[in-house]
Amino acid sequence: MTGTATRYLCLARHGEASPEGTELTAAGRRQATLLGRRLRGIPFAAFHHGPLPRARQTARLVAGELTGVTPCVSEAAGDYLPHVPERAELPPESADHCLRFLAGVTDEERERGAELARQALRRFTGPVTNGTEDRHELVVTHNFLVGWLVRDALYAPKWRWLGLNHGNAALTVIRYAPGRAASVLVSNDMRHLPPELRWTGFPREEHV
Repeated sequence: MTGTATRYLCLARHGEASPEGTELTAAGRRQATLLGRRLRGIPFAAFHHGPLPRARQTARLVAGELTGVTPCVSEAAGDYLPHVPERAELPPESADHCLRFLAGVTDEERERGAELARQALRRFTGPVTNGTEDRHELVVTHNFLVGWLVRDALYAPKWRWLGLNHGNAALTVIRYAPGRAASVLVSNDMRHLPPELRWTGFPREEHV
């Protein structure tokens, strides 16, 4: 279907969570609140979040800083492996590392992840097709899905979601305009967070 208006997709990873992932830490709650303040003034037409507690709690805190939009849970915005590559898909120099990371993935996880990834592409990406006004949408999700959607916007191979890491409460914005290739306007932006709240959960050598 031909696009009729531009979609601006705002993607945010959840705030820092406890080791078991059941709730946000104090730092994660601060991150979520600051993310919400960063997003004030954007006229969101839709707000989706994954079903796990860390995404749900982040969405609730973000929503507390916004007006006129209600978060809606979506399985497609959840935490899953969007694509599990075979060795032949991977660059020889990094294949062993990638396959070690994915070792132990079950057939059920592989199939479920692939289906949810397809749903995410259908639901969250592409120009607007049901109206003539530009549309802003927000998805509070997990690291893997942000990487998957950035990869898709760049027309990169399916395996390339691997290694696209995003900080807690970091913001990525993708524009889908009719008749044009997708544009990644902002990627992994943490300017709304003070230095001590950036790159939480990542080893020091990955901090930028």
